[in-house]
Amino acid sequence: MRRRAIGAQMIILALVLLAGCGRDSGGDRGAEELALEIRTEYIGMTVLSAGMEVTADYGERVYTYGMSLAWRQEEGTTLTLTAPEAVAGVTLQVKDGETALEYDGVRLETGPLSEAGISPVDAVPALLRQVREGFIAACCTEQLGEREALRVCYRAPEAQPGTGTETTIWFDTVTHALLRGEVAVDGFTVLQCVFSNFQSA
Repeated sequence: MRRRAIGAQMIILALVLLAGCGRDSGGDRGAEELALEIRTEYIGMTVLSAGMEVTADYGERVYTYGMSLAWRQEEGTTLTLTAPEAVAGVTLQVKDGETALEYDGVRLETGPLSEAGISPVDAVPALLRQVREGFIAACCTEQLGEREALRVCYRAPEAQPGTGTETTIWFDTVTHALLRGEVAVDGFTVLQCVFSNFQSA
């Protein structure tokens, strides 16, 4: 009898952990379990690097940047611009809500990052924060180019689809590498990141 009670408690616990995942996706249990597995991995991650193509859409203006990314848990994020050519070599460092610009040996402090919005500079910390802490509103597997990907949508628990700020991230289903990330505000995509050569530890 005691064994049955323990088994029932374990089932209830599993259902509670998965309750926030797949709300919009029809309950894809395999995708839900994979999303939670990836979350656990990213919580324990201490280092990552990747190439990035970032597109920022300000409505009337759209900018695309190439960047190389290096992130360390204790040191924060370092982004080095690789494109366009006019700004190649500019380095941005983000740590503890502050950003600093370095170019040709000169370092310029630019103050705290605004919490009211997101910019290309703080895209990576914002994406990682969602992976580790965000409410998983929906998840499913789908084809992204030639790769099978896990698509996870994060947003406030009480928000409806297409309202407020939504972050959607695609992971490789085998390696769990970041493939793509998007941030939308009220259904309008303001930021897109495409990752390449992702490495982590």
